[in-house]
Amino acid sequence: MSPDTTPRPAARATIDLITAAWHTQAVYAAAKLGVPDLIAAGHSAPAGIARAAGADEDAVRRLLRLLLRLDVVDGDETEGYRNTSVGELLRDRPGSLRDVCLLYGEEFYQAWGDSIETFRTGRTGFEKAYGQSLVGYLREDSDAAKRFQRAMRAQADNFAFDAVPQHVDFSADRHVVDIAGGSGQLLSTVLGSAPGARGTLIDLEHTLPIARAHLEQSVGADRAEVVAGDMFTVPIPQEADTYLLSRVLGDWSDDECVRLLSSIREAMAPHSRLVVIEMVVQDGRAGLLAPLWDLHLMVVNGGHQRSAQEYRELAARSGLSIDRAVQLPMEACAMVLTHGG
Repeated sequence: MSPDTTPRPAARATIDLITAAWHTQAVYAAAKLGVPDLIAAGHSAPAGIARAAGADEDAVRRLLRLLLRLDVVDGDETEGYRNTSVGELLRDRPGSLRDVCLLYGEEFYQAWGDSIETFRTGRTGFEKAYGQSLVGYLREDSDAAKRFQRAMRAQADNFAFDAVPQHVDFSADRHVVDIAGGSGQLLSTVLGSAPGARGTLIDLEHTLPIARAHLEQSVGADRAEVVAGDMFTVPIPQEADTYLLSRVLGDWSDDECVRLLSSIREAMAPHSRLVVIEMVVQDGRAGLLAPLWDLHLMVVNGGHQRSAQEYRELAARSGLSIDRAVQLPMEACAMVLTHGG
């Protein structure tokens, strides 16, 4: 009897979905062991990579076999392996996505392992896995907090921030306020396109060292002030030209978003604007990253991504209106909000 070679596309698609987590952990293992860095340093054979990494040779050989198929490396065992552009992004150096890989392969992977708790009860998988909220965890673990901020900065480098000034003109601004500004990457990008502006970044105390160092290096300490505080309670600087709110609203409920947006509106002058950067969930099959991040936020901290209509409703409830929206890379969107008409 001849073997059955009938294509089974649905079965293959299902298997690919089921085993996708193995892709994540294989790439995580490579980044954690420093495989891309070792390859860049000249260790091209599995035996040499394993010795330099302090890892098992057979395990590394088999890992490289999969990484080849995942387009992380190129080459072969005989002639040696080399990094692809994906592998280069997993190296331990500025501008890479290695810290993102480590965060998603460790804490966030554990949270997703308990995601059924979220779907059954609404409690986050992170709380089930770690016994506390993500914010509480980062507040108590300084090493994790630094890694988290580095990961957020790396995502900013590789997602959308550098494209924002191409779509929103900041050149006439004199004061820009970044609320929950994290590493300061967005604020420095905006200030780079607004030579006459000074900036203020507001965020929690544990986030400020990285932000302060980045802003001092990129735009100078004389142009940017960092302020420690909870964005819901700290006074928002009055009458700035532009307020920035990037990847913040997705972490909060509708009522909390309205509370924050209303506070910003009260601080705005008639000429002021608020630039909100978020992923926007579209109808139908368009866009995969936004619904993925929507579920991720739900599992990790109880947040969610919203549709364009939901953002319009939040703006209206806060006395604001969306003046325009521009598409950014990686399914992100920059929405420019002004005082409601």
